[in-house]
Amino acid sequence: MRSRRPAAIAALLALITLPVLAGGATAGPPAAAGPSATVRHNAIVAHWTDARLRAAKPRDFVFDAVRGFHIAPSRKPATGGGGGNTTGASWPNGKGLVYKVTGKVYFEMGGSGWVCSGTALTDTRSNVSLVVTAGHCAYDETANGSASGFATNWLFIPQYDSGPTLSNCSTTAYGCWTSNALVVNNGFASAGSFNTRATHYDWAFAVVGAGGKNNTQLDALGSFGLTASSISSGTVDAFGYPAAGKYHGNDLTYCQGPVGFDALTGNTNYRLACNMTGGSSGGPWLSGFAAADGSTTGNGGTIRSLNSYGYGGQAYMYGPIFNGETTRTLNAANTATSNTIVSCTSPCR
Repeated sequence: MRSRRPAAIAALLALITLPVLAGGATAGPPAAAGPSATVRHNAIVAHWTDARLRAAKPRDFVFDAVRGFHIAPSRKPATGGGGGNTTGASWPNGKGLVYKVTGKVYFEMGGSGWVCSGTALTDTRSNVSLVVTAGHCAYDETANGSASGFATNWLFIPQYDSGPTLSNCSTTAYGCWTSNALVVNNGFASAGSFNTRATHYDWAFAVVGAGGKNNTQLDALGSFGLTASSISSGTVDAFGYPAAGKYHGNDLTYCQGPVGFDALTGNTNYRLACNMTGGSSGGPWLSGFAAADGSTTGNGGTIRSLNSYGYGGQAYMYGPIFNGETTRTLNAANTATSNTIVSCTSPCR
């Protein structure tokens, strides 16, 4: 009998881009369930061949006086920075939860393949899990709120560090998870470009179904919580998979130091001494990361921001200040069954 599997996969892939609009509620058809969800997951995993994984470029934004904010996939690490205890070092192999649940994100947008970072996040449902990443790693900010702005073929690989020569998901430590839904805030989705307003809302949540080598929920590996309140002082630890300059995208890298603020956006975003480069976007900033005895186990802390953007020639990383809009976006992700844009409670700033 002639197989109809290719046709079924093609039809289901078309659903990946179906969305979406929201102001707290979703619109559009729900994500596929049961066997269809498995077929769709397998189709996305099969899509990411060795060639596509290797060809994916970092979708990281850098600002300079000539071009403004622009994608700089080959940005080299800058020197200096100052004030940081660690400005870009290899995290010890196998150490703690952060090593296991921080991973790489692959997706397609605008006809190209891209790579970012992300982290398994604590959620409220038993049949799906969440991954937190940057908004620009889930939605094309130039789409002006259109459903077509959502990334497609969105894939998450936890603990990428332990299998950096992977050729497909079967060669990773735990396998891969794929998104059923992507959730962003309208402050980002309708920004029109990656600009100061977009930086204020540069977070996203991916709803992922069962996956990995054992067809299990991602949060079975563990997860970090998220706290949507501002950091007034203290040390944070930022993680990601930078891929430009001295970095090659294969090694979980971290920065540690006190949080400052971005004077060029009116102190409306965080600043951290850190020379991580393209590929690290979406990686978590954890506060309270060190254990009570002063050691760093890799298990503690909560996510308070994430790697968002940089400035040309500076050895600093910048991230959004999580707030009530972040909480609303996360709450929507905890119920979302399709791509969702969450409206701002007041005019987006």
